[in-house]
Amino acid sequence: MNIEQARFNMIEQQIRPWEVLDPQVLDLLFVVKREDFAPPAWRNLAFADLEIPLGEGQSMLAPKIEAKLLQELALKKTDKALEIGTGSGYMAALLAARVEHVVSVEKRPALADQARRNLVAAGVANVTVETGDGLAGSVAQGAYDVIVVSGSVPEIPPALLKQLRPAGRLAAIVGVEPVMEAVLVTRTGDDVYNTVNLFETVAPPLDGAAAKPVFTL
Repeated sequence: MNIEQARFNMIEQQIRPWEVLDPQVLDLLFVVKREDFAPPAWRNLAFADLEIPLGEGQSMLAPKIEAKLLQELALKKTDKALEIGTGSGYMAALLAARVEHVVSVEKRPALADQARRNLVAAGVANVTVETGDGLAGSVAQGAYDVIVVSGSVPEIPPALLKQLRPAGRLAAIVGVEPVMEAVLVTRTGDDVYNTVNLFETVAPPLDGAAAKPVFTL
């Protein structure tokens, strides 16, 4: 398999058609090696338009979803970012290349350990992987300019909104299958948030964030 050709095809055939045209984002997809964050058995499918299983019921988001969210967040080198749901560490690595520091929270210790190994192997030094319930955020680290939820949630946890700095941006996929939408939330005041609907999609639920069953009589 020609890895570089597969990477090029992913960007030209999946990412660009989704109107991801920011040259910084596109360049980043060449620099951060997605295949190094995929499980070995899935390495040859790292650039396919699908969610790659990571074990323990978790998966990597499809490449075009990750790229679109990165573009919409308009990252800055001075930003402090929080990711909820580390998975393999790939999104954390993408964020780390564009911001000052990333805190990534993973609920499953085995995945957190693997993500740390992946990040070290990739030479990424400005990511802190924490093990815990990401739905509560990471209060000890203070407020954030950027928050990314790497999985779908029925609704955005209020705790995450409160951890946004003024003018901070949060990207998440919100809803319950089969109806979900990627949104960008910007904090515009003390308790004022502006929400923009970005695109319709479907993504696996964030660990622990699946919608509760509704019982009717």
